[in-house]
Amino acid sequence: MKPLLPALCLALIPLAAPAQDAALVVRDGYARAANPRSGAAFMVIENRGTEACTLSSVASDAAERVELHTHRDEGGVMRMVKADPIRIPAGEWHELARGGDHVMLMGLKQPLADGDQLALTLDFGPCGRVETRLPVDNGRMPGPAAGH
Repeated sequence: MKPLLPALCLALIPLAAPAQDAALVVRDGYARAANPRSGAAFMVIENRGTEACTLSSVASDAAERVELHTHRDEGGVMRMVKADPIRIPAGEWHELARGGDHVMLMGLKQPLADGDQLALTLDFGPCGRVETRLPVDNGRMPGPAAGH
């Protein structure tokens, strides 16, 4: 009976993690402060799964409020506004970048300092949640958009 126990434990490991969560990958992420009370987070989210997933919200203990934001042209003036949920088709990716869709952190509990790690929970509804930690890099300049 004892030899069966380790084999049984190994057989159950694949059941411990939801398969869809592994299909959502966050890469090239970082956060930066806009001022001592607000900041933003940027990243590329890949959907390596077989079904579309929608990023509906983001949470962090580092701020009082966390929202998905984007920039829109309103009468020739670019304005930052709350974004709709972001749908990422299967096999595709979406970039959250400066000047476009991004995560906005309002009411920071402490300023974002270079070298800190910002913990975020990305909620994809039925596709699951993704926990990630992004480095704070206040000096990073916007880079070219990721290629498709």
